[in-house]
Amino acid sequence: MAVDAAVIPLPRWSARTEWSLADSAFALFLLLVFVGLSPFATRDPVALATGQGSGAGDLARQVAYVGTFFFIVAAAVRTRGAAVLGSVPPLVIVLLAWCMLSAFWAPVPGVALRRAVLESVVVTSAMLGVAMLGVERALSLLRIIVGLVLLINWFSIPLIRNAVHLPGEIDPQLVGDWRGLYFHKNIAGSVSAITAIVFFFQALKTRPLLNGVICIAAIGFTWMTGSKSSIGLLPIAIAAACLYRIGWQRGIDRAILGVTLVLAAFSICVFLFNDWTEISRALGDPTQLTGRTAIWHGEIAFIRDHFLLGSGFGSFSDTGAVSLLHNYVADTWVQNISQGHNGYLEIIVTIGAIGFALAMAAFVVLPAREFWRFDPTNVAVKAGLFAIFVFMVLHNFVESDFLESDDPAWVALVLAALRKLSPANLPAPAEAAI
Repeated sequence: MAVDAAVIPLPRWSARTEWSLADSAFALFLLLVFVGLSPFATRDPVALATGQGSGAGDLARQVAYVGTFFFIVAAAVRTRGAAVLGSVPPLVIVLLAWCMLSAFWAPVPGVALRRAVLESVVVTSAMLGVAMLGVERALSLLRIIVGLVLLINWFSIPLIRNAVHLPGEIDPQLVGDWRGLYFHKNIAGSVSAITAIVFFFQALKTRPLLNGVICIAAIGFTWMTGSKSSIGLLPIAIAAACLYRIGWQRGIDRAILGVTLVLAAFSICVFLFNDWTEISRALGDPTQLTGRTAIWHGEIAFIRDHFLLGSGFGSFSDTGAVSLLHNYVADTWVQNISQGHNGYLEIIVTIGAIGFALAMAAFVVLPAREFWRFDPTNVAVKAGLFAIFVFMVLHNFVESDFLESDDPAWVALVLAALRKLSPANLPAPAEAAI
């Protein structure tokens, strides 16, 4: 006798099984982001100098992220219901759609579209993961992953040759800097700084000795990477978040802190105005800031010519011989760069003023408004997220992290900016809590 398939119920899983599935899906995503498929990769000076492989894409990487995305979607629907799919903010959807649309005017449409799709997969996976697990649970998994990465990085220095930048680098200043399992010391520096942040604020909540030791180890590794931006911005981010944690305990403290910040910002503006001659001279020298100013000059010149639409997502640099950067920067070594060392400029360069407005609204303005909201009950959690937010907002003035597909620092910003996605009304089962 035939059985109507419509009446066959879905198999019933225990709460522990469902939440283990959710944890596994998000942990796999974090491993892909913070470890990747090729840890301790060899830096081939010839390939780096000639731009071989730029924009060619990595099929295994794309398949891994797409597979993980569907794993997260299945786990999210199973644990939260289909309504969880609506947790991606409409503004973010519009931004990602604009990135894909920009492939139509990119010099290499296939590369731009492929990178935009990967960007969409990564951002959506991060958002669904937080919506599925909640902020605190997602942060617990993040701490586990970055803690393991830190441990591996420290042990790799004496054991693995590629854990340090070796002689033969295009940039000789890199030689001797620690990079751990990452491809470049700046990536290792930003990840180690973020690790220090999450364990610093965890130490304020529980197990201060253990978490404090891990925080110090992360600071030490950050220092050994020689990543000046991460080393300089880490104490600023932690200090800002400590003030946030204190100020947002009471409304009057928040008001006093807000006035103090305004006065500090005004003082900085006065200082910059008084020393503008020296600052402009430094910025005008293409050899300053390890060559960043030469890149910025080229980007600004490009923006003047393509202000509204940009070059197409991911199409300004790191696209080999067709890179539009070649037309604006004369220095040969600059033509081989993979990023513009300024996230704000690079967004305008790649997706134009329209994309810049969307990106800033989605990942800077709206999160800042959420952090400003008086919420003393969650201030302990929000302080740690605020530290990551401050670190990344400042970090993008000297590095390019915004919309950098699966760059660990960018994914950390996405996670920190999504405070409102915590499903507080649907707490995770206590039996599966981390």
